[in-house]
Amino acid sequence: MTQQGVRWTADQVLALAPDAPSHKAGSKLGVAGPWSEAGSSGEGMVWGLCKGSGSKPYQTVVDVADAAGPAYKCSCPSRKFPCKHALGLLLLWAGADGSVPDTQTLPDWAEQWAEGRRKRAQAKRETDAAGGAAADPEAARRRAERRAERVTVGASELEQRLADLLRGGLASAEQAGYGMWEETAARMVDAQAPGLAARVRELGEIPASGPGWPVRLLEECALLHLLDRGWLRRDLLPAELAATVRSRIGLPSSADGRPTRDRWLVLAQYDMADTRLTTRRIWLHGTESGHTALLLSYGAAGRAPALSLPVGLALDAELSAYAGDGQLRADLGEQFTAPAPSPVRPKGAGVAEAAARYGDALGRDPWLESWPVTLSRVIPTPDEASGGWQLADANDELERPDPAGADSERLAVPITPKAAAGPRLWRLAALSGGAPVTVFGECGHRGFTPLTAWPEGPGEAVALC
Repeated sequence: MTQQGVRWTADQVLALAPDAPSHKAGSKLGVAGPWSEAGSSGEGMVWGLCKGSGSKPYQTVVDVADAAGPAYKCSCPSRKFPCKHALGLLLLWAGADGSVPDTQTLPDWAEQWAEGRRKRAQAKRETDAAGGAAADPEAARRRAERRAERVTVGASELEQRLADLLRGGLASAEQAGYGMWEETAARMVDAQAPGLAARVRELGEIPASGPGWPVRLLEECALLHLLDRGWLRRDLLPAELAATVRSRIGLPSSADGRPTRDRWLVLAQYDMADTRLTTRRIWLHGTESGHTALLLSYGAAGRAPALSLPVGLALDAELSAYAGDGQLRADLGEQFTAPAPSPVRPKGAGVAEAAARYGDALGRDPWLESWPVTLSRVIPTPDEASGGWQLADANDELERPDPAGADSERLAVPITPKAAAGPRLWRLAALSGGAPVTVFGECGHRGFTPLTAWPEGPGEAVALC
């Protein structure tokens, strides 16, 4: 960033847009015409005045070096973060054409905002420190015991309901409809086991998922039964596996692992939303350690989470890991430099090695949906057998008899149907053009979900979602 004389790219700025209309409106403001008195500082502050419909221009300031992601302030009435003026200002700054010159002198209104943020951050640190010192460990232990008792009651009830389902036959699930599952999920919520509730709701959607649903329902019931039994016998499990069970049940945990400092490359960022919550998943790669970590950030329904790290940036920071066997989730700790664009790419693996990594992770956590993997030199191609798409390994070929007369066939991993049906597939295919590419994504039992790709030669990371 400005500390190193490096600015973001336009794609990295537009990745911050909370929705498509903001993306479009911000792009229109990324030119010098409506802006005046714009500037940036070596501490990561960017500011400017944007002419609007009123007599006074909008005062816009952005802190791009904030440890929790960019912070914004604009005098416009928009409730979106960032607003179109903040996006336009950052696009103007990213252009590096002299429209936003580097200077150390902030205007008074921008300095007041920055000083206020510094004071609030210091007050929060002091409050957190005081709160931690005043916490009552004994009271916390009693609360945890009471919740564990409720979860045990809920898990026992769920075991009985699963047994009744299998005793009566899976056909009864189709006849009963979704109401049966929603009522069971509500019971798990009452038992303070949100992880069990979420899995029960997923069961309720399977009977309407098309041909082959009884097999899928039986598989998911088996995994839910395994999770139930893991909780009921958690005292007999190894510590790491017991921590994984608690996490899957939905019990709160904290990042109490030893902080790991590295230069973390942002591999992917995407949101998942429901009627109550927006969850942002940010994948990071340690350029020195080689470790992969997952940051989670939350926002109310319809609101973008506060933490935002566009793909292609790298930051020198500490991460603290959560407990659990194979757990990749971490919390972002102290940040030593501002995020800056980086040409570094993660080291990729072939299709066979990627599948082996997923299998190894699944052995440690049977409830795992997917595992982060970077595939090197793969080519997106149609899969004639399934009618979908796949990523074929450009390096590895297996000798297999082919009834059509072909003498060899490349190893390949299928692209998940959801990913293949959306625009990310066409972005990936356009980037490839039939040539090998490097792709980062999530590998699971439904296939591979591509999230970010790099061309074969020099080139920037391309976010696919």
